[in-house]
Amino acid sequence: MTITITAFERSPDGGKGLARDTRVRWALEEVGQPYEVRFVSFAGMKAPEHLAIHPFGQIPTYEEGTLSLFETGSIVFHLAEQHAGLLPKERNARARAITWMFAALNTVEPPVLELTTARIFEADKPWSEQRLPLVKDRVRDRLDRLSTYLGADDWLDDAFSAGDLLMVSVLLRLRPSGILDEYQNLAAYVARGEARPAYVRAFAAQFAVNAPSAS
Repeated sequence: MTITITAFERSPDGGKGLARDTRVRWALEEVGQPYEVRFVSFAGMKAPEHLAIHPFGQIPTYEEGTLSLFETGSIVFHLAEQHAGLLPKERNARARAITWMFAALNTVEPPVLELTTARIFEADKPWSEQRLPLVKDRVRDRLDRLSTYLGADDWLDDAFSAGDLLMVSVLLRLRPSGILDEYQNLAAYVARGEARPAYVRAFAAQFAVNAPSAS
């Protein structure tokens, strides 16, 4: 059965890999599964046919036969369960990898997204200058602990897993702020993720659609 995912018709980030479809593309490349992409406009995300798949009118979605999924964590977990390459076989290592999937999305990503909101959507507010340092401190608190845990290791556990895929995807959102560069081991960790052939293919696929046209 053909796998079809949805992505922005024109991504707000201009193809920098920050849109969430990149996470799903990366997972599909890691497990060696071909896929098709249905591009959706901002108006199309609110259309009844899309809302029937994603009730909150966002991307990405995942369709395979009669199965429809939304939310990147759910989609990546499904792929990791169905195909080798993203979860260890050993029971305890597998449980740890799944734990890091949850940590990436539930513990690290919320303050990172709050920073994005503060920097981009609230920058013109009269209280923005006072609030931004507090938001950055919340991000640094998470990164301090993550950096300490990772130490000099390549990945969060013995081998690359779905936990690393999601964590790297979350940390990439910090690059424009400069905060990631304050943590040498985390910056190197993200660079290792970006160097994986599966990520390179996923990034190239989404960039090809979103790259500015040559004048």
